[in-house]
Amino acid sequence: MVLKIRLARFGKRNNPFYNIVVAQARTARNSKPLEVLGTYDPIPKPPPSGEGKAIKDIKLDTSRAKYWLGVGAQPSEPAWRLLSMIGLLEPKHHGPPRTEGGKIEESR
Repeated sequence: MVLKIRLARFGKRNNPFYNIVVAQARTARNSKPLEVLGTYDPIPKPPPSGEGKAIKDIKLDTSRAKYWLGVGAQPSEPAWRLLSMIGLLEPKHHGPPRTEGGKIEESR
């Protein structure tokens, strides 16, 4: 049984809201999950003080997320990005490797 940590979409049209869930890999996106780990609201909200950048709301039960990662659940790409923002996973780096000067290495 392959497990995935992924996002299940809820909310209205043009107003998405996601649950961060653990589900079997072969089930549909919005099917009943094994466990709901948290929520993600991608619509930026103004900060409470009124100054600074807008905030995207991520609520996650980190102890349960660590447990599911420990037993072998594989996060999807968007879930990986969210878990790396929180600090549970290393961020994935895309693109060609760079040298110390910031130049792209040439493959030979």
